[in-house]
Amino acid sequence: MTLDRTRPPEPLEPMPFGVPAAFRTTMPNGLRVVIVDDERIPLCNYRLVFLTGDANEPRNEIGINSALASMLTEGTENHSSRELAEKIERLGASLSASSGDDFTFISASALSMYSADIIELIAEVVFASTFPESELDLYRRNTIEGLKFQRSQPSFLANEQVARLLYGEHPYATTSPKPADIERLTREALAAARRREFVPNNAVFIAVGDVRKDELLLQLEDHFGDWEAGDRHMHEFAAPPVRAAKSLTIVDRPGSAQANIVIANRAIPRNHKDYFPLLVMNQVLGAGASSRVFMNLREEKGYTYGAYTRLDTKRFDGSIEATAEVRTAVTGDSLKEFFYELNRIRDERVLEEEIDDAKNYLTGVFPIRAETQEGLTSLVVSQELYGLPHDYLETYRQNIEAVTADDIQRVANEYIRPGEVAIVIVGDAAEILPQARGWADSVEIFDKDGNERPVSEYEISAEAEAADVSGEWTLALNFMGSDVEIKMHLEQDGSSVSGKLVTMLGEGTISGGRVQGSKISATAVTELQGQEVEFAITGIADGGSMAGAITSAMLPGDLEFKGTRAG
Repeated sequence: MTLDRTRPPEPLEPMPFGVPAAFRTTMPNGLRVVIVDDERIPLCNYRLVFLTGDANEPRNEIGINSALASMLTEGTENHSSRELAEKIERLGASLSASSGDDFTFISASALSMYSADIIELIAEVVFASTFPESELDLYRRNTIEGLKFQRSQPSFLANEQVARLLYGEHPYATTSPKPADIERLTREALAAARRREFVPNNAVFIAVGDVRKDELLLQLEDHFGDWEAGDRHMHEFAAPPVRAAKSLTIVDRPGSAQANIVIANRAIPRNHKDYFPLLVMNQVLGAGASSRVFMNLREEKGYTYGAYTRLDTKRFDGSIEATAEVRTAVTGDSLKEFFYELNRIRDERVLEEEIDDAKNYLTGVFPIRAETQEGLTSLVVSQELYGLPHDYLETYRQNIEAVTADDIQRVANEYIRPGEVAIVIVGDAAEILPQARGWADSVEIFDKDGNERPVSEYEISAEAEAADVSGEWTLALNFMGSDVEIKMHLEQDGSSVSGKLVTMLGEGTISGGRVQGSKISATAVTELQGQEVEFAITGIADGGSMAGAITSAMLPGDLEFKGTRAG
């Protein structure tokens, strides 16, 4: 037989996929129980999930749900934090708690021979956590430091603004507590939140693995049977705003060498009937490395290392976003290509070849997600929490295969609305503004602390008089949440700047810099291990202070600084 190397081989037959039938029951106190027997390995995964999350927090207690989850395993009536960790380690098990927008999770895994021990520990952290003051104080300090660090991350700054613009007064608009929220946390507040939210008739217990069903049900009855049902606090959420125009929001990071772009509008909750058509459409548009936006912005234009779209579905709402991190100089060109692709998916019928590629990927990767017990557990948990049909996992591939080109064009026109999108860009506002403002009907600019700034501050005229930046500067460089001090000496002749930069890596020569209005941009060159290394410096001067960023190929990202001038 002659092998034709000009044609790819035919795809293999789909992998057979089956999920063990789930056993479902409800205890007298309202606790739902779901058991999936998976005997491939002698291991069990457990999830106790409460159907309330960060979105259900009282507006005057932002952050309390994540604090409650984090503190559950930091000490109980029977064990200190260390003793609990040591006991879990001796069992070769895991036990943790976490929270999200819609749910609060207590997750555990252990060898099936230790099922009784791990169930007992789950009950202990639910009912007997003491929230020790020493551990709470450590949580406060670590969390506040983490909040400071996340404000140096462009992805966080972009997500914060996208959530505000899409969700308005809805709790999904809040992406993070503020330091003052964390400072207010008390043991009493955590205990009250546990009493309020941890009720059995608002929870589901899921076990996946080598489970002895009858034994497990007896263990659950022993540890959770006396748990009294309580009030289910079903909050009435404010409706998200209805958008009618394009808006541009820029978060200023002076001197940033790249712009983080997010283009977003609201879409659907996770259990919506259009989930599968949107999933296939998103795969064609931007979910992978062969998608339209990736091939356009990266492969054809070279604007970025990656451009994608993302379908973010929550319990009560959701969004679709197009994202990329691009060079600042091509921000406007990148927007042009994004909008070209957003309109094209609406206006032109998707090719059958594209649909086949998307379906093959989605149906092919799905069984792989269930190959591990942890992966299977995640699928079962999603099915139960979002109220998906009991045969959802078994019919997933059929639902994907049923999507047509007409379905894709219909959902693209319904949920991708270029005339109503929120455009959020994190980067150097003075550089981004003239490139991006023509793509929106309104413009707003914020600093990285979330304070709105006048747009006029960033409208720099080419004829603007150059600010005086000469002198000795001390820069506090934000590196991994800590300030690192470096020195900079600048000499100025009109709009031209030269000088030197002194860092822990040595002394660099600054040349070819220039000042336009209050904005300075320059490059420092130093030698490191026999090779020249360039540091790009950009900033905004304001009298004796300066704010900006230093970038280099050897650094993990833009390092922001705040500087003061001597004398």
